[in-house]
Amino acid sequence: MKINGIQNLTVQDIQDEVNAGAKFVIYSYCVSIIVLSFKRGTDIYFVKHNESRFAKSLPWFFISLLFGWWGLPWGIIYTIGCLSACIGGGKDVTNEVMNFIHAQTNGPVFDFDKEVTAEEEKGLDTLKTGLEN
Repeated sequence: MKINGIQNLTVQDIQDEVNAGAKFVIYSYCVSIIVLSFKRGTDIYFVKHNESRFAKSLPWFFISLLFGWWGLPWGIIYTIGCLSACIGGGKDVTNEVMNFIHAQTNGPVFDFDKEVTAEEEKGLDTLKTGLEN
């Protein structure tokens, strides 16, 4: 699972931002095709303390607004949920991500270019799936 917005940051930089109010967020969106509706979660976004969580959600808000409500009946239901989640700034997963990062690092710098093992990827996918529901 990709985390957007943490490129070139050390664990200490991330911790300082989180202490200042930064959040790790997953946004949800809905796309429908007549009788089929799909509710999905995005990759994780790192929203710094001086950035707007709602502003980062706008692409997903508009995707749901334009393409989500077409499916009956779930498209309407999913779209309302996704729009309200985007307005609320997305799903905050800061604690889970920080626990994951700290478990993976033994030093002050985290190697973000390191390949993630299949087991670690499965754990993050499980977290993402659980948050979508």
